[in-house]
Amino acid sequence: MNSSSSTSANRALAPVTAQERVFAWRDHASLWFSLGVGLLVMQMGAYLLPALSPLHALIAIGIGSLIGAGLLGWVGKLGCDSGLSSAGLMHSVYGRRFARLPIVLNIIQLLGWGSFELVVMRDATVALGKQSGIMGAPYWPWLATLLWGSVILLLMSSSMTTLVRRIISRVALPLVIASLLWLSWQFLKMAGATGLGPLLAREGAGGMSMLGAVDLVIAMPISWLPLVADYARHGKSGKSALTGAWTGFALANIWCYSLGVLVALTLPSEDLVTALLLAQGGLIALSLILIDEVDNAYGDAYSGAMSAHSLQPGWSIRRWGLLIASLCTALAMVLPMHSLEPFLLLLSSCFVPLFGVMLGRLAFGTDAVELMQKAPAVRWDAVAIWVLGIAFYHLLPYVSTALGSALPTLALTFVVAVATRQLHPRSVAV
Repeated sequence: MNSSSSTSANRALAPVTAQERVFAWRDHASLWFSLGVGLLVMQMGAYLLPALSPLHALIAIGIGSLIGAGLLGWVGKLGCDSGLSSAGLMHSVYGRRFARLPIVLNIIQLLGWGSFELVVMRDATVALGKQSGIMGAPYWPWLATLLWGSVILLLMSSSMTTLVRRIISRVALPLVIASLLWLSWQFLKMAGATGLGPLLAREGAGGMSMLGAVDLVIAMPISWLPLVADYARHGKSGKSALTGAWTGFALANIWCYSLGVLVALTLPSEDLVTALLLAQGGLIALSLILIDEVDNAYGDAYSGAMSAHSLQPGWSIRRWGLLIASLCTALAMVLPMHSLEPFLLLLSSCFVPLFGVMLGRLAFGTDAVELMQKAPAVRWDAVAIWVLGIAFYHLLPYVSTALGSALPTLALTFVVAVATRQLHPRSVAV
């Protein structure tokens, strides 16, 4: 089987051309700052309290964001250096046939997270509508879901690189930064009115270790690992892809997690949207953040389309994107997405060891394109390390809840993958 001929019409498994490499540092940083901002991220920050003290929560946020965004940037560099999508990197590490399994898992999780993003956007839209005195009727959630689903469909019809360079970098990014600045100022004023010092000096109630909190913070950047190469491959240099994604996502993650902590300190509420609306100007600021959520759903749909195209290149990325966006909209309307969140998190846990192995095998100057072209059907050594990592991830909490799962699993799979990278990969007949 000629690998080069089999991938000639497959845009996901072929490196991008020089003409398609248009992203500079600012584009990477803008994209990943925008993708790092979200209502769900703020809610995760609020979860750190009251188990941790505010000071310990902020320390965990800083450490987890720098490590997680660094990993994100590292995978982005691999995608940029090789010009390959996430699906192409999976082919190079796990083999032509076996790579289809993690690719299918990635499509499933992207359908789930894309639907979940639409649910978050729908719920926030209805909350904003009720605050304004409208959208009280029971049909508004349906209409809001269709509205945001239609927006994603419209974006999928346009060029991804144009969307990032012209809309996100020039329009969406300044607006979302302005909204975050406004909300931060308002909640800092509230905290100052009651005494910021005493609030920060509160003791944690316990129930979560520092490493467990770091694990929770890292969860956000790690959830984007299966997507980053799909965008970073369009970068002009691996260095700008690494530093741009690292800087952009780390800043957004630190800001949004910290804002969630601040909201939990000043206006404790089970409903983060309601708490944000109570801030002066919260309606406008929250509306801008809600609009920024669109790129998260778009990111899920685009990468899902890229992965699906790698399996069935007869359909273009655009055509697959329209189908996946439509499926996400339909799922958001009929499935109880909030109750499915634990399943999505469980599915995401498969990608922590998956990328630990990929980083170990592709780091230190390995040519991912050559590795993919020479890939057997299955690289059994890489597969075995991945399975070991999944088992380790889920067994570790039974041994110690203080360590977390993500970082130890990443470290284990990375070290084992590096130590065994010189093994001759065994293959199965095709």
